[in-house]
Amino acid sequence: MDTFLIFFMYLLLMNIVAFSLMGIDKRKAKKNEYRIPEKTLFLWAIAGGSIGSIAGMYLFRHKTRHPSFQIGMPLILLVQIYVFIRFLIPLYALS
Repeated sequence: MDTFLIFFMYLLLMNIVAFSLMGIDKRKAKKNEYRIPEKTLFLWAIAGGSIGSIAGMYLFRHKTRHPSFQIGMPLILLVQIYVFIRFLIPLYALS
């Protein structure tokens, strides 16, 4: 299987899970149930789900008033874009 396809599938999975976690946590917040720790939400974003996390934040209107999420999630995405452009694209071009 092509490395690029594996990487794409990995990112797709991470973003689906991160997006889903935002929706699940919002539902739990409304029902006053046990919540998903913020650390877990950030770890999924760092693992590659930053786009899904940001989309979930705004679609579900969840954590949008928290400065750590307002600044942190876009910052994680910017770092991931930088790493992708700086390191992964040149590696893929060499193969």
